[in-house]
Amino acid sequence: MILGNRLPELKYVGNENKKLTLHLFFQIMGKIRMALTPRKNHWWYITLYVNEKGFTTGSIPIQNGFASFSMSLDILDHEFIVFKSNGESRSFELEHDLSVAQFYERVVEFLKELDIEVSINSRPYELDIDMDFSEISDIRHYDALFATTYWHTFLWIDSVFKEFSGRFYGKTCPVHLYWHSMDLAVTRFSGTRAPAMPKEARIPDKEAYSHECISFGFWAGDENIQEPAFYSYTYPSPEDIDMEELEPSNANWIMNNGSPMAILTYSDLREKENPRKVLLEFLESAYQAGANRAGWNVEEFKVPPLEEL
Repeated sequence: MILGNRLPELKYVGNENKKLTLHLFFQIMGKIRMALTPRKNHWWYITLYVNEKGFTTGSIPIQNGFASFSMSLDILDHEFIVFKSNGESRSFELEHDLSVAQFYERVVEFLKELDIEVSINSRPYELDIDMDFSEISDIRHYDALFATTYWHTFLWIDSVFKEFSGRFYGKTCPVHLYWHSMDLAVTRFSGTRAPAMPKEARIPDKEAYSHECISFGFWAGDENIQEPAFYSYTYPSPEDIDMEELEPSNANWIMNNGSPMAILTYSDLREKENPRKVLLEFLESAYQAGANRAGWNVEEFKVPPLEEL
């Protein structure tokens, strides 16, 4: 838990299967939301959200908008919950040995019981798992302590990202969790269209990067960067952006998919006396680096104090 200004310890190494189990649960929830929710720009309609009890899809419309439902991973009580707008609900316990296949089958069963019709691509997305969710019986590593630590960390970061988001007058996405890569993100847009991608580029990328943007996020580690970290990148990436200074001094630029990405590790942030202040400084320094190098009107996008309006 967060005690004062001390953030919980969150590690990737040693917790790979615990994180992967959560990731696959998120993908099942996210794919269902994507199948039933009206389209919104840049994939904003497919994401999950952090809330006061865990992670949720938010409201999903059904029956031509005359009803809705939500799905939640209740980390406080370690339950999966489906709640429908007519008051009906279903839930089951998130047990330690609950497999991905069992999770998927129970979710599908509950939706049928609640007369919620949905069809999804039941293969995991970009996880190198060549099986349907219903076949993944060997990944069964839900861990109450890891899930609680993971959620507490994301709950705190969500609040910081929301504060940072409120400092920008331009188009900004909600603070939300993308289930394909399992990162919590918030993105600012200049309002200018980005150069068209090649015809052969992936549709997900064309939709995500149709306009100039600067994205900020956090993910809990992966095979490439094996520790939790905050990141920021500018698209299209301006020349020599990695020559810009970042705050704090132990933040740095790395190359990611051929472009510079600003990185601040979670472990470095945990050592700071005031991690919220330091994280806001990192986000602002990464924004200034991208916005100034890309020629954004930084002053026009700045939100003034209410007393100055």
